[in-house]
Parts: sequence; C-alpha cells; structure tokens
Amino acid sequence: MVSFMGQDFSLEDVCRVEDIHRLRALAISREAVRLVGQLNRPSFRLPSLRRPTAASVADSAVWQASKPLITGSLSGIVATCCIQPMDMIKVRVQLAAAEGRPTSPFTIASQTLRNEGVLTFYSGLSAGLMRQVVYTGARFGLFDMFMEKASDPSFDAVPGFAKKALCGISAGGIAAVAGTPADLALIRMQSDSLLPEAQRRNYRGVVHALSTIARTEGVAGLFKGASTTAARAMATNFGSLAFNAQAKETLGDMGASPTVQVFGGALIAGFASSFFSLPMDFVKTQIQKMRADPATGKMPFSGPLDCAVQQVRQGGITRLWSGFPTYYMRMAPHAMIALVLQDKIKGMWSAAGL
Repeated sequence: MVSFMGQDFSLEDVCRVEDIHRLRALAISREAVRLVGQLNRPSFRLPSLRRPTAASVADSAVWQASKPLITGSLSGIVATCCIQPMDMIKVRVQLAAAEGRPTSPFTIASQTLRNEGVLTFYSGLSAGLMRQVVYTGARFGLFDMFMEKASDPSFDAVPGFAKKALCGISAGGIAAVAGTPADLALIRMQSDSLLPEAQRRNYRGVVHALSTIARTEGVAGLFKGASTTAARAMATNFGSLAFNAQAKETLGDMGASPTVQVFGGALIAGFASSFFSLPMDFVKTQIQKMRADPATGKMPFSGPLDCAVQQVRQGGITRLWSGFPTYYMRMAPHAMIALVLQDKIKGMWSAAGL
C-alpha cells in the first residue's frame, strides 16, 4: 500500500494511473507527427486572410465615401507645406493693417526673420495641417459628391455655372464650420509672438491650443468666428472650385489639352478665390485674434459685422482688401497646387484600379 495525503492506494492503482498518462503522452506525440507530416505536403496551405484586390476595394462603400475626402486632404496637406510661410506673412500683414502699422510684406518678412528666426514662418504648421485634413478634405470631397448629385437629369434646367457655384458654396460652408477649431488655433499660434509677453498664450502645438481654448473658453470658444470663417470659405470655394470647374470645361470646349485645362483652370481659380474671399478673411483674422481689454474687459468688436464696419470707417472699403498681393501670393499657389494635385491623385487612383 502507498499512503498519499492521508489516503491509502494499492500499487495496482498507481500503475494504472501511470499507464493512462503514458498512453496520453503517446497519443499526443503521434498527433504531433501527423500534423508535421501534413505541413510538409506540397498541397497543404495554411489558412490565411485573403488580400483584398483593387476591384474589391473600389467597390466597397467605405472607399467610395472616403476617397474624395482622402484625395482632398492629401492635396491640401502638400499645398499647405509649400505655402505656410506666405500664410504667416499674410496674417501679420492683416494684423498690421488693422493696427495702422506698415503693411509691406517684404518689411514684415524681413523683420520676422531678423527678430524671430526662420522657423517662425512655420509657426502653427501642425494646426494648418490639421485644418487641411478636416477643411480641404471636406470641401473637395463634398464638392465632388454634390457635383455628382447635380449631374442628375432632374437638374438639367439649372445653368451649369450656377450648379457649380451652388455646390462650391455649400461644400465650403459645411467644411469651414468643421475646420473652425483648427483655423482658430492656427491664427492664434501665428499671431502669438506679436502680443506683449504677459499676454501671450504660448501654445505648444495644435492639441495644446485646442485643449486650452476648450478649457478656458468652453467648447463654444473653439468655434469663435465660425460664421465669418464659413462666409470666407463660401467665397473661397465659389472662386476656386466653381471657377476652376467652369474654366476647365471652357478650355476643353476650346480644344485645350488636358494639361492646359488643369493648370489654366487652377490659375483662374487662384485669382477668383483670392478676390472674393479676402474681405471675409480680413475680418475673420481680426475676430479670431482679438482679446478683451485688460482694463475694461471689453472686446474690441461685438461681432463680424461690427468689425467690418469699424475697419471701413477707419480705412475705407479698400481696407478689407489690405494685403491683396500677399494674400494672392498665398491663395493662388495653394489653390493651384491643391487643384493640380487633386487631379493627379484622382489619376493615381484610376491607374491603381481604385
């Protein structure tokens, strides 16, 4: 007899348990050998996930819905990286005009470079890129979606340019509201170094800027200037998307090559978007950078309309177009780069079967 934990067992019981374990080990070994043999067979294939084909991706509803947005975001990001220094100078020219200071872009650029260094020209780049992902992705994507809907025969009675204009204005307004928080962060980050040191916000990046604004001014504070931003975006997209589409169509009817259509349409759209949107952009900049008077706690403007009226009273109607050359040098290249890239990216999707 064998005693274990107060229990008595016979030797026969112990041997029987050992036999059971030995048989189980032998069965496991045989099964392992069988599986290894199957793995070595040429016809054996491990189960795996099938790689999606271009055709399956192209037919998916998710890709169809996201492709215009992705196309717009990519083109906007590249364009913003190229023209960010001009955007910085444009903002400072507008701020200088509102304060009655010299507005020469060359003077402002040289002073900025001398006093703050070359990296200052890329202040707010993170906010600018975030804005492009949201705003440009949405406006380009929505415009394509709206134009596709507008091609329905039920809208044939509407003139072609009117359809393009309505689609551009609608896409711009919707996209601008979504992109207002990033646009607000961009304006404040670009103008922060112009404030007295005690009044600077010292944002460390777009995430810090957005979280600080939400914490100190509430969620509604993230959409400060949203109405002006939307109005500016409507004017911008009326000038860029509607004029670009119409110019390409007209050039095509005149027999121009596809390359001439793309670049010619982008050039015309750059000027149109600059001219129509600058007054709203000027007011938007003043609204978004304003802060309460330290002594009275009163804001300099009660709203966008009050801001525009005060600016016109102080400098005439042309003040709303202050810095047009700089603004054009910022807007036209951005519109041209973004629109040309949009066509190239669309061609890349088509070449890939997407």
